[in-house]
Amino acid sequence: MTEPGIIRVLTVLKHPLFREGIATLIDSEADMLLVAEAASASEAFEHFDSHRPDVTLMDFRLPDSSGIGAMNAIRGRHADARVVMLCNFEGDLEIQHALDAGASACILKTMHPKQITAAIRGAHAAEKNPPPLSPASSST
Repeated sequence: MTEPGIIRVLTVLKHPLFREGIATLIDSEADMLLVAEAASASEAFEHFDSHRPDVTLMDFRLPDSSGIGAMNAIRGRHADARVVMLCNFEGDLEIQHALDAGASACILKTMHPKQITAAIRGAHAAEKNPPPLSPASSST
């Protein structure tokens, strides 16, 4: 059993390097726990059913499905699933489609890590589209 107040996260990201970076980010947060990682929709279904994460961080494009399709399949079986979609481009029509389909938020892969964790926390708190879409600041 997970400690109270810990946000259990499943990542569904096709690129291994990005998946590893997000895993490191989540592991560095005291209030988050990475429960599983998936690289495809089929893996996502299996991991979601066995781990029942609080929030799923999902890529828009997966090798075997669209992220929206995978989210719809998960939400079809678990209506309370909270999914944060990751995309490459601000203003992408898929963002609106994902939100209309029930995504908790859509965020850019270029966002600052603090914005990504804020989106996860916002989805967990059941806010709709927590942080506004904006690229990461260029200052480091």
